[in-house]
Amino acid sequence: MTASGVDGTSSASSMTPPAGERRGEDPGALLTAHAFLVLVGAGLIALVVGGLTYLSTGNTAGAVLAGMTAGGLSAPVLHKLVGP
Repeated sequence: MTASGVDGTSSASSMTPPAGERRGEDPGALLTAHAFLVLVGAGLIALVVGGLTYLSTGNTAGAVLAGMTAGGLSAPVLHKLVGP
């Protein structure tokens, strides 16, 4: 059994791709390699600083704050250090 429209044509052939999506074109990567390296590096720095802060003080809130601050401040620096 095949799906056919009122005019006898196949319903699959009359389907059009959604707006902004074209057939045969690769949409590309979600993140560039540069952005991936910057985000992973900033995350790693945040984990190290947060972990060391927790080990030295035992204060969870302070460790989270220190880790987030270190990660946020390292992202622009890593962006400039890692070539595009």
